[in-house]
Amino acid sequence: MTASRTSAVLLFWAVLIVFFAWDWTHASPVNHRKEPAILAIGSGQAPSGGHCSAF
Repeated sequence: MTASRTSAVLLFWAVLIVFFAWDWTHASPVNHRKEPAILAIGSGQAPSGGHCSAF
């Protein structure tokens, strides 16, 4: 690798690590108990039984 490519790669990883560190310190924690089930994400409806009979 050339010196400029090495510098660009190191700069990319440094910026990425700094961004993750900033996000880790400033983001509010995620409450996993309040999130919908992974299969219900994007459907807009609460999951319930009898999906096939609803049509």
